[in-house]
Amino acid sequence: MRSDCIPFSAIPHSSHLFLDFLSHSSKVEAFFPQGTHTSSVFEEAKTLIFDDARRKRVADVLQRQNRSWLAGEATFRNIDRLRNGAVAVVSGQQVGLFGGPLYSVLKAVSAIRLAHDITAQGVEAIPVFWLATEDHDLAEVNNALLPVSGGGVRRFTSTSAGASTAPVAHIEFGAEIEELVSEACAVLGESEAAEALRASYRAGENYGSAFAKLFARLFEEHGLVLMDPIDAEWHEIATPVFLKAAERAAELDEALLTRGTQLRSAGYHEQVKVTGESTLLFAFEDGGRTVVHRANGDFMIGNTRVAKEDLLRHISEHPERFSPNVLLRPIMQDFLLPTVTYFGGPAEIAYFAQAAVVYQEVIGHVTHIRPRLSATLIDGRLQRLLKRYSLSLPDLFHVGDHLAELLASKVLPGELSAEFEKAERGLADSLAAVRNSVEKLDKTLVDALDRSARKMQYQLGKIKTKAARAELRKSEQLTSDAREISTLLFPEKNLQERELAGIYFLAKHGLSLIDELIAAAGTQCPGHQVYFL
Repeated sequence: MRSDCIPFSAIPHSSHLFLDFLSHSSKVEAFFPQGTHTSSVFEEAKTLIFDDARRKRVADVLQRQNRSWLAGEATFRNIDRLRNGAVAVVSGQQVGLFGGPLYSVLKAVSAIRLAHDITAQGVEAIPVFWLATEDHDLAEVNNALLPVSGGGVRRFTSTSAGASTAPVAHIEFGAEIEELVSEACAVLGESEAAEALRASYRAGENYGSAFAKLFARLFEEHGLVLMDPIDAEWHEIATPVFLKAAERAAELDEALLTRGTQLRSAGYHEQVKVTGESTLLFAFEDGGRTVVHRANGDFMIGNTRVAKEDLLRHISEHPERFSPNVLLRPIMQDFLLPTVTYFGGPAEIAYFAQAAVVYQEVIGHVTHIRPRLSATLIDGRLQRLLKRYSLSLPDLFHVGDHLAELLASKVLPGELSAEFEKAERGLADSLAAVRNSVEKLDKTLVDALDRSARKMQYQLGKIKTKAARAELRKSEQLTSDAREISTLLFPEKNLQERELAGIYFLAKHGLSLIDELIAAAGTQCPGHQVYFL
């Protein structure tokens, strides 16, 4: 695939911390003790040590889980490689409806590619995808956005629900899901991806199992190992993590408060707000997740006060009743897996800046994090539209709701367009000449001249905009093209990868698109990649 590379600094709303991480700024070194350069990943792969008994237990659970999701033989070969000493390249995501936004696919692709590259350098490595099934924000996962004919989009939303704070893994789909899938497949058209969707999202499945079955089929040939943390056996294995989070709750809280101060002093902000009563734990109570707080030497689970020794005993006896918060989750992950690196998005990289102090206190090391593949996919029709209007993706970042007017300005009648260009050049040349003479006469007049010049240029641009609107009123095609371009390339004023469902692209371009993305993930672009399919 032909591609362009856009720096993240050109993309709206990119955080300062993320940009500084990408540029290896000295400002972020204190927050990422594992380093920000990729070369350290390969060194870590060579020297990583992991408990053999834990490795065997983990492999057994992975084998059981992936068998239940009908994973392919390549996945079970990778689990055997893990059992025999391979390291893990990990990514993960909330289990969004129909497989979630495109970036879920891009995360999996990133892990597959790096695992392959590490293996090629002589260290066995496998890709693992962590399913964030313990999250309880249903509104974030119960919908999927699909483009429809005519240049619009439709948001498909499941009405299946449970307790307000129930983990999404506990929410089973009712019969409504099959009708929703049928409607989605009518939009997607017949394809392998649509078949996989039908086979995965069925009544009786939950958000985690349906997502896992879908990804197991989509990545069947690539050996992606899927992992659902809601399983009680994972909690049993990770009991030492939960115990340490409770035993050292005050110290961890103090470390996080200090880290928050350090981040703010460096000009950044905390992803997770920490208070003097925080812990890193949730408890499962009455079908939902309840925050565990500290209170005068004891703990509060909901409205129930629990002494520290009682909480520790409760964790030891029933670890399945406890769950990590967002800062402890990656530590649990990397206690269970011999993780050599984690692929995350901008927000996750910011989380790691906080979580690093938890890593150090709980498991004694900090996992390396890398930015996942970030991409916009542009098919042949969109390429032709962009060429017709002389547009590029960055042009869409700043036009807001005025894209149709911009397109109209690009196709004004030839004579009128030429006259506007002539007027703009003439005005600029005349003003430059006047400025030069005024500067020689009296430099104090230059500011006033510049202000007047901007006003004249603004007024000329305003007339051009009105002419474009007049052209727009005459052409329904311009409105239709603008809708299609913005919907598919910058939907909801956001990057395509964050809004449009990944299943749409796999249905339209075939599962071979995964192979193309894996190949593309090996490029050296440090920014957002635009792929021309």
